[in-house]
Parts: sequence; C-alpha cells; structure tokens
Amino acid sequence: MAGFRFLELVRPFQSILPEVAAPDRKVPFNHKVLWTATTLLIFLVCSQVPLYGIMSSDSSDPLYWMRAILASNRGTLMELGITPVVTSGMIMQLLAGAQLIEVDFGIKDDRALFNSAQKLFALIIAFGQAMVYVATGLYGQPKDLGAGVCLLLVLQLVAAASIVVLLDELLTKGYGLGSGISLFIATNICESIVWKAFSPTTVNTGRGPEFEGAVIALFHLLFTWNDKSRALKEAFYRDRLPNIMNLLATAAVFAAVIYLQGFRIEIPVKSNRARGARGSYPVKLFYTSNMPIMLESALTSNVFLVSQMLFNRFPDNLFVKLLGAWEPLEGSSQLSAVSGLAYYISAPRSITSALTDPLHTVIYIAFIVSACAVFSKTWIEVSGSGPREVAKQLKDQGMVIAGHREGSMYKELKRVIPTAAAFGGAILGLLSVTADMMGALGSGTGILMAVTIIYGYWEMGMRENVGGEIAALGDMVM
Repeated sequence: MAGFRFLELVRPFQSILPEVAAPDRKVPFNHKVLWTATTLLIFLVCSQVPLYGIMSSDSSDPLYWMRAILASNRGTLMELGITPVVTSGMIMQLLAGAQLIEVDFGIKDDRALFNSAQKLFALIIAFGQAMVYVATGLYGQPKDLGAGVCLLLVLQLVAAASIVVLLDELLTKGYGLGSGISLFIATNICESIVWKAFSPTTVNTGRGPEFEGAVIALFHLLFTWNDKSRALKEAFYRDRLPNIMNLLATAAVFAAVIYLQGFRIEIPVKSNRARGARGSYPVKLFYTSNMPIMLESALTSNVFLVSQMLFNRFPDNLFVKLLGAWEPLEGSSQLSAVSGLAYYISAPRSITSALTDPLHTVIYIAFIVSACAVFSKTWIEVSGSGPREVAKQLKDQGMVIAGHREGSMYKELKRVIPTAAAFGGAILGLLSVTADMMGALGSGTGILMAVTIIYGYWEMGMRENVGGEIAALGDMVM
C-alpha cells in the first residue's frame, strides 16, 4: 500500500498540471502527420528564440557534450531540451520496475496518477536545473544580471519545459506519430548534420575565410582553386571543419545501422485458443532500440559536466585532476579533456589520434561496448520488456512457443532475450566508436540515435498506411 500512498500524494496536483485530453475517436493518418509537423515546427521555433536577459558569451559550453542527445540549443528556450521529461520518465520507470512504488498499469486511475507524477517531477527537475544554470553563471554572473532578470530566466526555462511536456503528451496520446522525445532528438541531430554539410557561413581558420559546410566548401574550392586535384584533397580531408570524408562516413554509418535493423530471431508461437493459428515473436538485434546508447551518453555527459565544473574551480586538486583535466581545443574556446577519467571515456577525435594513443583507444572501446551491453541488459528488466514480462504477455494472449509447454516459455525466452539485448547493446557501442573515429558528422551517438528513431518512424508510417493494427507485443505476425 506504500506505493499507492506515494502516488496519492500527486492527486492534489492533477487539477493544476497541464494536460492534453485523449482523442475521442481514431485520428486519421494524414491528421497525425499534420499534428506531428506542427509539433516539430513549434520545437524548431523555440530552438531559435533566445532567452531574454542573457549576456552574450563566447566561453566554453559546459553542456556541449549533452546537446545532441538532449535536443537542446544553447541560449534559447530549448536550453533544457528534453532533459526534464527524459529524467523524470527514467526515474519513475526505474522506481516502478524495481517495485519501489506500487502501480498497476491495468487500472486507469493508477495510470493517470503515474503520468501526473511524471509531469510533476519533470517540472520540478526543470525548475531545479534552471536555478543551477542561472546560479552557476551560465548566462552571466547573477550579480550582474540582477534578481529580476535571474527570476525571469528561470520562469522562461520552466515555461519552455512545460511546452515540451505538452508536445510530447500530444503525440503519445495518439494525435501524432511516435513521441515528442524521439522526434526532437532525431530533428536536432539531423539539423546538425545538414548544417555541417550545407552551411553557407564562413569561418576563419588562419588561412582566410572558409565555408563551414562540407558540400559548399567542395564546390567553392573547385571553382576558386586552379589546382583541381589539390582542391579535391582539401575538400575531402581539411582539418577543424567538416569535410567530404566526414559526410561519407556519416552516410556509411546510416547504411550500416539500417542494414542491422533487419537482423532478428523469429520465435515460433501458436495459439492455444484458435487451433492451427501460428505466428512468430521477433526478437530484434537492437531489442532495446537506442536506449543503451542514450543511457551511456547521459552517464558520460554528466561525468564531463561535473569534471569540467570542478576543474574550473579547483584546477590544482589531485582528485579533480584524476577525474579530468581540461584544455581549450585548438582555435576554439571549447574545452576538451586531456587526461584523467574524462579523457579515457571520451572518443578519440580521429583515426590518427586513436593510433597515436592506443591505451586511450582500447580503454574507450572497452568502456563503451561494456557499458552499452550492461545498460541494455538492465533496461529490459526495469522497463517491462524482459523474458518474464514477455512470457506473461504471451500467456495472456493465449499464445505458447511452438514445441514447448506453457510452463517452459520463460526459460526459453530467458535464453534468447537477455543475450540479444546485451549483444545488440554491444554492437551499438561498436558502431558509435567506429562513427566517432571515422569523424562522422554529429557524433557517433547522435547518428545512431537519429537512425534508429527515423527507422522506427518509417516502420510506423508503413503500418499506418496499410491500416495494420499494432498488437500489444509490437510486431506479432499472425
């Protein structure tokens, strides 16, 4: 009963929390596309609207490593991105999965209380993060800003977080496709890749102004340089700015992830209720989708954030140096780890740097692969997608694994699902490492997340177009 008492604490806030009413009838596919596009437009506008009251600063961005996975944009209304929603959702799901709170998702009132608790925690987290960002001087020293501007900055960030919560709820309740979280992550990453490929802005790297976009730079170099072979070499391999090889590496990683999405194990199942009815339950290679790489990125990003903040305050402290020492990148104010734990869990910036420091490379690969495998295997237990839960779902649907008794379903699924989850997580880790070393645009983690999300949207669109009904288990084919 303790769990229910915990959820009951949220009930008084239900009437004041923002909420999107569920549709009273099935939303047509073209309307879903329209709502999804509208949601995306609102997000993109908020990503470009600057926060009122901030002081311009060219200093290092302490949240640089978290931007891609959190769909955030520095100095705008989307400064917090999806952080409050994702953090709140993960905490609540972990508490429910570990049975630290008792919730029955089969009861409508419990589901409503659980969703309200997620929203309430998201707003509390947004308020806490906003206070920390303002107090630590991310937008300028609080004493220079003034109490009024500081309060206004916090209110802007909390209001923007409320908009993200409502947009996500709008899509997940059936008005649109997928979830707002996935949509915003994929959009943010794809926007970054497209910008680095086609950006018309110029950057002075010491050799005169150069176009930032790799494709724009290619044509500019070919038209302006007399030596065409030297121009091609420069366009393909130039340093410190996106080049054509980075673009090709990005395309190669996209293709590899899409190819591996098709790998799965088909577990034959049959119905105990309808004689002769057979089907299959697919266990995909990427059984937990992009969750392991997201969790690993969140972990390392927070380590980078804490390490960088401590190093700025206590650069001579031995413990702080062991956690990570930071120096500005060449020709930039952005800090990069050069030693300590933060250095060894950060990706080598190129194949050359990976070969010149093999110890760093080996430790980084081992960390990423093992962390993704562990996170993937852990996630199936706390998210309700483990063998025990799948066996229960099959049993509730009157299904049994062909050639096995009903009582042995859990044993058979336990032999397949955890192994597939861990192996798929490790493969994701390897792909991320490969993409980073090849210099793919948008970081390996970002590309993997974008591809898996876009592929999921493609599958969703195909199912919606053919009018297929999605079963509770997902891709069950009868």
